[in-house]
This record gives sequence, C-alpha cells and structure tokens, in this order.
Amino acid sequence: MPAPLIVESEEELKSIVLSATKVAVVGIKDGTDPNAPAYHIPMVLQSRGMRIFPVNPKFQTILGEQVYPDLASVPERVDVVDVFRRPDAIPAIADEILALPPDKRPSVVWLQIGIRNDAAAQKLADAGIRVVQNHCLGVYAAHYRPSATTPNKS
Repeated sequence: MPAPLIVESEEELKSIVLSATKVAVVGIKDGTDPNAPAYHIPMVLQSRGMRIFPVNPKFQTILGEQVYPDLASVPERVDVVDVFRRPDAIPAIADEILALPPDKRPSVVWLQIGIRNDAAAQKLADAGIRVVQNHCLGVYAAHYRPSATTPNKS
C-alpha cells in the first residue's frame, strides 16, 4: 500500500524524518533572534545530520550555508521543503514547487506548526508530493534522529 500523500500518522512522520538528508528551508531567518523557530529549527536539522539549503532572498549565508533566493535556484534535488511562511503564502510556494522540473521536485513539503493550507496541500498531493501540515520538523528530527557531530554535507 503506498504512503498517504497527506501525511498525518506518527509512523509516516517518523519515516520521513529518518529518510530525509537534504532539506530546503523556505523562509529561514538569520541569527538576529537565535530563538526564532525559522532559525533555531534549521540549526536542529543540521545538528541531526541533515543538510539544509536555506531559501530567502534577503540573505547571503545562514548557518554556514549559501542562501538561495528561491527554490528554482537550489542546485540539488532536496528530499523535503520545510516551510516557515504564513498560510496565505503557501499557494505561491506550491506553484513554485510544481514549476520545478519533475526530477527536482521534493518528495515531501513540510509546513511548520501553525501553517496549514488545505487547498495548496491537495494540489501538491495531486502531483504526487507528500504533504505534512502543522507539525514541527525540528521536534521530529530531535526525537527520531541521533545527534550528528558535524552537519552532513553529502
């Protein structure tokens, strides 16, 4: 039985977190406020061995990584697009993802706590992309992945 495209089960969330190695972080913040979730969570992902690809047109580097202005600029296919944007921004992000060539589309789009847009999620699911809404990727990474000594750059 194939995995559900709108992901809600704990087992599916765990599976995504354990298999993800490359994560594009849309709406990442710089370290001006180190407790801001859009800065702290990507740091947690790095500490758990995930390679992050920051996406925010306002910055050049964050957490030692080059920042990309948009998803189309990310040079590699990522497993997960982790989104830190308001729910009303999600349809445009979904369209940006669907505009990527099929071989560059992520397997999963993960909308952080407080972020939900059912219409955009269904549009992504209809294109075969799994969607997680209103869950914190950092919490699952901290729970299910061992701490890495250095970020995974592969």
